[in-house]
Amino acid sequence: MAERCPSLTSYQTRVLAVLALINFVNFADRQVVVPLIPILRSHFSVTDEQLGWLQTVLLIVLAAASVPSGFLADRFSEKRIIAGGVLFWSLASIASGLAPTFSFLLLARACVGVGEAAYAPAAQAMISGAFSKESRARALAVFAAGMLLGGACGQALGGVMGEMHGWQYAFVVVGVLGLIPALSVLRLEEPARPPRSEVVPLGRILRVPAFLAMIAAGIFFTFSSVSLLTWGIDFVVSYKEFSLREAAISLALIALTSLVLGVLTGGFVADRLQKRYAYGRIIAIAVAFLLAAPFVLLAIQSDEKWVVISGLFVAGYFMSWYHGPVTAVIHDMMPQRAHASSVGVYMFVTQLVGALGPQLVGKISDMRDLQIGLQVAVAVMVCGALLMLLVIYFVRRDGLRHPQLEPFRSEPTD
Repeated sequence: MAERCPSLTSYQTRVLAVLALINFVNFADRQVVVPLIPILRSHFSVTDEQLGWLQTVLLIVLAAASVPSGFLADRFSEKRIIAGGVLFWSLASIASGLAPTFSFLLLARACVGVGEAAYAPAAQAMISGAFSKESRARALAVFAAGMLLGGACGQALGGVMGEMHGWQYAFVVVGVLGLIPALSVLRLEEPARPPRSEVVPLGRILRVPAFLAMIAAGIFFTFSSVSLLTWGIDFVVSYKEFSLREAAISLALIALTSLVLGVLTGGFVADRLQKRYAYGRIIAIAVAFLLAAPFVLLAIQSDEKWVVISGLFVAGYFMSWYHGPVTAVIHDMMPQRAHASSVGVYMFVTQLVGALGPQLVGKISDMRDLQIGLQVAVAVMVCGALLMLLVIYFVRRDGLRHPQLEPFRSEPTD
C-alpha cells in the first residue's frame, strides 16, 4: 500500500520534521568548527595535528557512547533519550565558546560527542519504525538532508561570525539554537514496538557476516569523509587562494545544493534498486563513492577556482548518496528491537576508527603536505566502496535476513 499511496501521514510528517530539525542543529554544531580552524590555530598557537583532534576526540567519544545509547533506546523511551542528548550537546557547545584554553575546548567538544551519541541511534530507529521497509531509505534520506543542510549552515555561520565577531560567538549561537528542538521531540508519539523480551543480544548481532562487512566499509567511508570535511576549507584557503569567508560560503553553497540533492537522489535510487535486488541499496552506496573519487582528486589537483568548486560539487553529490541507504540496509538486516542497538554498534566502530582520519591527515600535513593527506583520504574512500562488494557476497549467500536473527523477528514484514 505504501507504493500506491506515497503521501505521508500527519504522524510521519511530524516525526521527519522534528528529527530532521534536530539533525540540522546537530551538524551545524559539529561543522561550525571547520571554518574556525585558521582562527583557532592563531588564537591557541597549536599545530595542525592538534587541530585535527577537535573532530577526532568528538568522534571517539561519540563512538564510545553509541553502543550504550543504542542499547537503552531499544529498551526504553526513544524520545526521552533523544531529548536528553540534544540538551547535553547544546550545553557542551555553549561551553566550547567559553573555553579559556585549547585543552578545555577539546574537553567541551568531547562532551558534544556524548550528546550526539544519545540521539542518533534512537532517532533513526524511530524513523524506521514509522515507515515501511519499501520507503525506509527515502525517509532516512530526508533525515540525512537535515544533517547536510545543518552542516552547510554551520560552516557558513562559523566562517562569517568567526571573521566578524570571533570564534566564541559561533559556538554559543549553535548551542542556544539546539535547546529549541529538545522540547519538540517530547511531544512526539513513539511507534509501536515488539515486547521488550524480544530485544536482541549484541552477540547475535555480531554473528551476521554482512553486518560486519558493512562496518568494515563504514570505517573507510568515515575516515575519508570526516577528513575531507575537516580540512576542506583550510585546504582551499591555504592552497587555492580563497579567503576564509569565500571558502566558507562557497563550500556551504555546495553543501546546500549538491549534498542535499544527492542524499535525496540516493534514497530514491536505493529504494528503486532494492525492489530488484536484495542488495540494491548496497549497490547504490558502492557505485556512488566510486563515481565521487575522481572528482575529489580533480578538485585537489586543480589550480582554477571554478574547477575546484565544480569538482567538489559533483563529488559531494555522489558521496551524499550514502546517508539514507546505509541505515536502511542495517535496519533491513535486523529485527525491530535491534534497530537502535545495531546502529549504535555500527557508529561505535566506524566513528571510533574513522575518527582517526582528521588527526592522521593533519599529521601528514605537518610532515609533508595537506594535499597528500587529502589524496590518501580519497584512496581510503575507494577501498571502502570495494568492500561493499563483500557485503553483497554475504547477502547473496545468507539472505538479507540472516538465520541467526530469525527467532527475534516478531512481524513477518520486519
